[in-house]
Amino acid sequence: MNFWEYLAGRHQQLLTDAYQHASAVFQCMVVATVLGVLIGVATYRSEWAGNLATTATATVLTVPALALIGLLIPVVGLGVAPTVIALTLYGLLPVVRNAIVGLRGVDPALVDAATGIGMSRPARLLRIELPLAWPPILTGIRVATQMLMGIAAIAAYASGPGLGNVIFRGLASLGSANALNQVLAGTLGIIVLALLFDAAYVLIGRLTIPRGIRA
Repeated sequence: MNFWEYLAGRHQQLLTDAYQHASAVFQCMVVATVLGVLIGVATYRSEWAGNLATTATATVLTVPALALIGLLIPVVGLGVAPTVIALTLYGLLPVVRNAIVGLRGVDPALVDAATGIGMSRPARLLRIELPLAWPPILTGIRVATQMLMGIAAIAAYASGPGLGNVIFRGLASLGSANALNQVLAGTLGIIVLALLFDAAYVLIGRLTIPRGIRA
């Protein structure tokens, strides 16, 4: 059976795995984005707090994904839970770092002008600072998403959802008729999903970032 015949015969299962993979990454990125922006907002005014937040989230990336998932299994069990926790932790660094950089890069004159017309700090943050910091935050989200696409495949080790199951089944049966087809289908599926997500982020950027800021 060649690769195209394999795809034709297994397309339903592959589509299901692809949906689960995309869903896991999307949901974890939503959580990582909310947490990352909140951490950025809480720490960007202080040099040491910002450095601490960046260092703490960067430390997570020094832990191999397989090891982190393995450490989580005795605590939260197999399945979705270790996948969600691991992906969320890995997605924090790019968002936190870019949120801090973006918020610190806002022109102080604009903040002073907003203060001068009576804006409260929450109003300045929501109406001035966060909108101006959105381009680097979106870049951090894009980077984190591409990273999580690959890491999510390792979640199959903990019986997690996604295309990693297809890849692991192929690796476990190397030498059989469809082993290479399974690995190739899972790998190409992840690449296609990553490209689709990135295209969606480009579209979001065009819709949400004014042309002057993009320039």
